[in-house]
Order: sequence, then C-alpha cells, then structure tokens
Amino acid sequence: MGTFAALIIVVLAVIVDFFWLDVDRKRWGWMKNWTRVQKGLFFSGFIFVSVLIYVGLSLEFL
Repeated sequence: MGTFAALIIVVLAVIVDFFWLDVDRKRWGWMKNWTRVQKGLFFSGFIFVSVLIYVGLSLEFL
C-alpha cells in the first residue's frame, strides 16, 4: 500500500503542477507546441520511469 500511495503522490504532484500551478508556462512552456499525443507519451513515459526508479530503489525493502 505504501508503494502505491507514493506513486500516486508523485503522479498527482506532476499533474497539479502542469495543469494548475504553472499558469505562466515557465516550467512546462517548452511543451507548448506539442500535440496531445506527444504530451500523453511524455507523461506516460515519466510515470513509467518513476515507477521503475521507485521500485528499483526499494527492492531491498520489499
């Protein structure tokens, strides 16, 4: 349960930052000309890599 909660927190933090906190597009402005598919692929890849890193670092404790 702890692993799942940590992953949800990371994903929600990125989504909130992208859609709500970065209103001036200073952090995510480099993606402004991307299509929805490209953005979806980027965030899917980000989530996948985050999961791999988290699981890889916590394998010792699982």
